[in-house]
Amino acid sequence: MTPKSLVERFYYEVWNGADEGLARHILHSEFRFRASLGTEMRGPEGFIEYLRSVHASLGNYTCIIDDLIATQDRAAARMTFKGIHKGRFFDTDATGREIAWAGAAFFRTEGDKIIELWVLGDIDGVKRQLGAPAGASFLPS
Repeated sequence: MTPKSLVERFYYEVWNGADEGLARHILHSEFRFRASLGTEMRGPEGFIEYLRSVHASLGNYTCIIDDLIATQDRAAARMTFKGIHKGRFFDTDATGREIAWAGAAFFRTEGDKIIELWVLGDIDGVKRQLGAPAGASFLPS
């Protein structure tokens, strides 16, 4: 698989479809995931725990690839993320509102696996939409 096809499957099937089996298949056993605000997960299972928590907080969670550039072992994507705030997120109880924010994701691949991902998202924009406190935690509880 090319880095481009790995990233497309990662977002369209793993994130949008919450496909944990595919996550285990395309994420390297030593996968490192750094979310916005520096939260870092290791391995497919660490990422899957994060995936579950985001889907629990944001219904109809969707990642849209706005732009994707790939080389032989790297890829970068400009993204739009959106979902319905249905559970505690950024220390804020569910509002039922749809929220959306922009971000960028930087991937490194090894063979047909994603080994590293660093995501930068507009966290301040998310907090404003939720009415969250300034020091609110990124990870849903």
